[in-house]
Amino acid sequence: MSQELRDVQGRQGAMFDSVGGVSIPVSFDNDSVALQAAQKGVALCDRSHWGCLKISDDDRLRYLHNQSTNDFQRLLPGQGCDTVFVTSTARTIDLATAYVIEDAVLVIVSPSRRQTLMEWLDRYLFPMDRVELKDVSNDLAIFSLIGPASKALLQLGVEMPDDADVASHRLLMLGDIEVRVAVGSGLALPGYTLLVAADQAARLWQWLIEAGAVAMGDRVWEKLRIQQGRPAPDHELTDDYNPLEAGLLQTISFSKGCYIGQETIARLNTYKGVKQQLWGVRLDAPVPLGSVITVDGEKVGTLTSFTETDQSPFGLAYIRTKAGGAGLKVKVAEVEGEVVEVPFLTHDALG
Repeated sequence: MSQELRDVQGRQGAMFDSVGGVSIPVSFDNDSVALQAAQKGVALCDRSHWGCLKISDDDRLRYLHNQSTNDFQRLLPGQGCDTVFVTSTARTIDLATAYVIEDAVLVIVSPSRRQTLMEWLDRYLFPMDRVELKDVSNDLAIFSLIGPASKALLQLGVEMPDDADVASHRLLMLGDIEVRVAVGSGLALPGYTLLVAADQAARLWQWLIEAGAVAMGDRVWEKLRIQQGRPAPDHELTDDYNPLEAGLLQTISFSKGCYIGQETIARLNTYKGVKQQLWGVRLDAPVPLGSVITVDGEKVGTLTSFTETDQSPFGLAYIRTKAGGAGLKVKVAEVEGEVVEVPFLTHDALG
């Protein structure tokens, strides 16, 4: 991690904490301002503590195609996708974003899954596979620009078409800094993900702040993650759940060939066997994480994430499918709540 970047952020009021042994800015003492910027302007979040795995050599697309839920064989350089790594029984490991470049695929993974996925991918690498795996997390910085003013700030113009697909990307010059700019903020809010060489990270961060972005710490990212409904490892992505239950249908190809966990996912989809689904829950008061959710005294789910918002306390929860969905009145511990839609998740089958 770039000490120069940390020094720049420190001068801007950053407060740091250690996540997985990596120091990250958790707040810039401006959480409410940063939250408003992400919703109405443009916020800048440092996600450099996330992992970046590089998969290269001739079989790279076929290999990733066989290891995760989305269709890699259709992708060309400059394109990308969200995908889920699952176990052989389709239990979730991580939600990742892949960018196909000319000679490799860069895969952005959650901070706590960096080592796990390197070991997982290596386990399924066979002698005949022409694939090279490399953890390049320390070579790159990852920033998210979040908010409706992101494109205007970057002054992308015709460089990135308005109808560009999520995870499509290009190498651009921001000032005199070479940056890979990808469509998508990592949330269900407009924005971009920026990948830059670690030794240029401090300069790029300063350039973006001077251009008008509001620095945002990881604490606000987590609040937005929950409000938006993005599932996270150790919360919604665990051995207890599969991608259909997690509302990640947009990351699954139901038409491609075999991959790890495919048989289970196909069977669940064909026979409508999803017994629980991930939803947002609006609450009347704070409740402990992991609280049991009931309807008329019967357990129907579990609270997996929780945050406070300006409107009300809010959480993510898996709710038994037969109990209902959006609009369902529930009790979380002893607190009244209502199940609501969240924009990141898809519950209905895609066309």
